[in-house]
Amino acid sequence: MTTVDPVPTRSPGFTLGDLAGSPRRNRTERLLKATVAGAAFTSIAISIAIVAVLVVKGFGFIAEVDLSSLLDPSGWFPRSGRFDLVTIIAGSLWVTLIALIFATPVGIGAALYLSEYASPRARRTLKPIVEVLAGLPSVVVAYFVLQVIFPSVLQHVFGWINPDEPAGKYTLLGAGLGVGVLSIPIIATVTEDALASVPRALREASHGLGATKMTTTLRVVLPAALSGITAALIIGASRALGETMLVTLAAGGSGGAARTLTPAESGLTMTSAMANLAAGTDNVATSGGIGFNPVDSLYFVGLLLFVFTLGLNLLGNRIVRKYRQAY
Repeated sequence: MTTVDPVPTRSPGFTLGDLAGSPRRNRTERLLKATVAGAAFTSIAISIAIVAVLVVKGFGFIAEVDLSSLLDPSGWFPRSGRFDLVTIIAGSLWVTLIALIFATPVGIGAALYLSEYASPRARRTLKPIVEVLAGLPSVVVAYFVLQVIFPSVLQHVFGWINPDEPAGKYTLLGAGLGVGVLSIPIIATVTEDALASVPRALREASHGLGATKMTTTLRVVLPAALSGITAALIIGASRALGETMLVTLAAGGSGGAARTLTPAESGLTMTSAMANLAAGTDNVATSGGIGFNPVDSLYFVGLLLFVFTLGLNLLGNRIVRKYRQAY
């Protein structure tokens, strides 16, 4: 007699309720999503509020001030109602340019060594040391500029250029060199990351064609990482443009500055002018008989600084998109 095996019963399988997951876990996920979204929107709202205040207060200052005072050749003296923009813009550009001239070769050179020449052990040791420079307080670097760089280097340089006139201790050149020191780790770190992202196959192909290490580095690796190096320089320029404490101490001009187009003299940058106004070092808490509070110019200078920084970032993004190479 033939026996028939019983038909196996089917398991009920998954239901829609099983796929929905644990209610407790879903509540946690929704709470986390709401928290993260709230943080994102809060940062956006703060940014919009800051820009709005700068625009409203900045244009309010323009409406109150005599426009001729914005190009007063005597310089930036808020207490006297003289708000020469050329003085602070030229000072900012000089400091940024000097910082980049000093920090670019040093930063890119350090990045090239760490990425292409250093052994793994040396890279692990030297890279944190380079990055430590980013953590140096700007006050310490300013003191180093005034007490070491000026008497050891700048005083002799200025004396050689103009022996009949004693060199001033507070100069835009000294401030630019100090800002360059702070910009080195930023440029070096971002450039080293860009160089490390270049595929090793490009290096091996270059060596296979008989190119030397230096030729491969200069003719293959550097062009391939051009977009990243450009981003490093833009970030370094933004860092130099936004430095406040160092240039306030090392460039002089705490109570205002005459217009100067040379970095061998004391001067003001946009950030140091804002710091002086905010701290009241120019005694601008009162109107000084000019019909309005000169502290309002702080918002206009802040708006100018925002426009400069935004322009640098937009320029950097455009260059990166144009020269970026995907591997």
